[in-house]
Amino acid sequence: MTEEVALCFSVSRNQAFLLVETSCALVARLPNTLAALEKGDIDLYKASKVTQLTREVSDEVAAQVDEWLVKRLADRDPTAIRGSVSHAVQKFDPEGYRERAAKKRALRQVSLKHDDETMSTLSGHLPAEVASSIYASLVRTARERRAKDKSRTLEQHRADVFAERLLAEDGRGKPRAHIHVYVDFLTLLGARKDPAFLAGYGPVPDWLVREIASEPDSTWSRLITNPANGQLLEAGADKYRSPASLARLIKARDRECTHPGCHRPAEFSEIGHITGWAHDGKTDHHNCHGACKIHNMLKEEPGWTAEPTGNGGMTITTPTGRTYTAAPEPLHEPRPAEEDDDPPPY
Repeated sequence: MTEEVALCFSVSRNQAFLLVETSCALVARLPNTLAALEKGDIDLYKASKVTQLTREVSDEVAAQVDEWLVKRLADRDPTAIRGSVSHAVQKFDPEGYRERAAKKRALRQVSLKHDDETMSTLSGHLPAEVASSIYASLVRTARERRAKDKSRTLEQHRADVFAERLLAEDGRGKPRAHIHVYVDFLTLLGARKDPAFLAGYGPVPDWLVREIASEPDSTWSRLITNPANGQLLEAGADKYRSPASLARLIKARDRECTHPGCHRPAEFSEIGHITGWAHDGKTDHHNCHGACKIHNMLKEEPGWTAEPTGNGGMTITTPTGRTYTAAPEPLHEPRPAEEDDDPPPY
């Protein structure tokens, strides 16, 4: 259901999961919270604070929390509601809370969320005392730098210290970034101002990609495209049909997971068949595409099918019969014949 809701509403898989989860929990386990929503005392976002913190408790505990919250929802902000729910869960289920805390501390992770105007948010899901210690260390170092350098704000110093510490290998040496950027050769030279493409993020301006390319440690790979449609023909491979060069071409062409709404960079994804090998699917650039592990396996789930449309494109059919067509974006817009003599894009 989650995958189909995501496609139907054109939202991410995580957003769809939250919509389904919140709706089911309100109807099945939290009648008082649902009543507050229906009366307009809270909105759906505030209601989700209750459902998220009670998702792993028993029905009995959920009912106790729901009853305890009757007079603690109206006219309160989301953070205050979340604090009340957390208090109630610990109050009515102390042992369960302790067990869940131990499991969640084992699930620590780092995530990346892309924002607008060339910015992104890198966050770590860490035990509270660890995260607090890291933040305090960043603040302390940033304040020391700010006292000597007023050209940057305290926030900028803190962000720069954060980046420097993470990019330096083993905390030592010069920071070095490893990213995949796709840019037209003439744009790289400054003759054009077409946007480039940063894998997992999307379009980035020409000035930024030239800054990245000018770094001494940057490495380049040649990509040859068809000027008529912008689709990739070759990705720096000696033999186009060999498995290694085919994988290289597909990752360069697709740049991201090709499932609608998923933007996981192709270098972190898998190369999968659209029509499965067991169903006589060919191992070529028309029937193979980049897909994250979840969406590569989704095609094998009951009711889900995928048919290739050529050059990595596919038509997805969901269990309810809805269809969605997805295809890799071209690396550039179609070009007039007089531009055919331009150097190949890199």
